[in-house]
Amino acid sequence: MTTIPQAVEFDVDREETFVPALGETHSTRAKAILKAHPEIRQLIGRNPWTAAITAAYVGTQLAVAVAFGWAGLSWWWLALIVAYGFGAFLNHALYVVVHDATHNLIFRSRFANRVLLLAADVPQVLPGGMGFRACHLAHHSHLGEMDGDTDIPHEWEARLVGHSTWRKALWFLFFPVFQVLRVTRVRGVATFDAWTAANYVVNFGAAALIGWLAGWNAVLYLFASFWFAISLHPLGARWVQEHFTGDEQHDTANYYGPLNGIALNIGYHNEHHDFPSIPWNRLPEVTRLAPEFYLTLPSHTSWTKLLIEFITDPRHSLWTRTVRPEDGKPSHA
Repeated sequence: MTTIPQAVEFDVDREETFVPALGETHSTRAKAILKAHPEIRQLIGRNPWTAAITAAYVGTQLAVAVAFGWAGLSWWWLALIVAYGFGAFLNHALYVVVHDATHNLIFRSRFANRVLLLAADVPQVLPGGMGFRACHLAHHSHLGEMDGDTDIPHEWEARLVGHSTWRKALWFLFFPVFQVLRVTRVRGVATFDAWTAANYVVNFGAAALIGWLAGWNAVLYLFASFWFAISLHPLGARWVQEHFTGDEQHDTANYYGPLNGIALNIGYHNEHHDFPSIPWNRLPEVTRLAPEFYLTLPSHTSWTKLLIEFITDPRHSLWTRTVRPEDGKPSHA
């Protein structure tokens, strides 16, 4: 039985620079995998059932929000607790829907994918779906390039956080802010257009309507669910799991834990980068068909463990993010 390796150990004495990625690109591995397992091509396609999941998750979040709105602001503390222990998981999954809609993996029509993206983004309150779309497509075409990949921290960001436990904890807590600031660094990414304007109108309009009809505790619940889903929460460990490998030979790592069930297999990150035209529900099949390519790569089985280790272990820092030369070949399949 093949076992999944533990995360890469980081060298505490390494010079404070980002790790240069020297290993194979995702396109190179994808070609090798298709040569060895051509049947994987059959997994390429779309999953329209993602729309049903979207409706269920959005409907659940709005129903819970309305319940807290009717309960009143005196229940703000319970709204935060439920948002952390329940709402964050649904909002995080809705970000995965936004992700698959970005890759047009739900419907054939690009228009329909964008409409579903807008719907999935409503419970986030802050309109980030369309901005994510622009940045994520650039992330695939310029993976690891400082001027094109918003997933890479600023150098000042890495220096500010350093190896301090409390600073790393605060970095996780305010991760949404740092993520937005990175957009100012990248080149050639159009972060505002008519669809982005629609995103703002839909999200802010929905939040205002919910707050007016149900009460502002409803909006607090939704906003807290959004914030916890991508910050100081086991789900937030995904941001370091994906590309903070500290390994020159591997710039992407996987998560093969139980939360993939509700997080729509977002942990299968190498598989996704190798085959971005395969929808979330078929990614585990890629691993099953080509285990010799994936089960030897850096991976994790617990986001909670990774979160704690990254924050408390001084060997972990933002400097362990892998980068590639600006003139390197794109790392997408």
